[in-house]
Amino acid sequence: MIYHNPKCSKSRQALQLLFDQGITPKVIEYLKTPPTAEQLLEILQLLNKEPRDLMRQQEPEYQHNKLDNPELSQGQLIAGMHAHPILIERPIVLAKGKAIIGRPPEKVLEIL
Repeated sequence: MIYHNPKCSKSRQALQLLFDQGITPKVIEYLKTPPTAEQLLEILQLLNKEPRDLMRQQEPEYQHNKLDNPELSQGQLIAGMHAHPILIERPIVLAKGKAIIGRPPEKVLEIL
């Protein structure tokens, strides 16, 4: 499975790498179909990361929604990613009970 943004060159490259490996993943365009809070929590656990590690902090929505507030809980940050999926780092590939952020795109090969 790949959480994919077709407008992102890194995401397109990661998807192509999967195709090149003979893998046709389930593609979720996460801007159209954001992961639920529960799915985001599972992804974070698989990545062994905290919410801000998965957030694109340079996006205007990050500052605009005051997600830089250090007082926010994990749940509040996850809710922010669900409400504003543009904040989710991309691409994220899930395979074999593992997850990885495809930056650089070649990293996706590590979990295949």
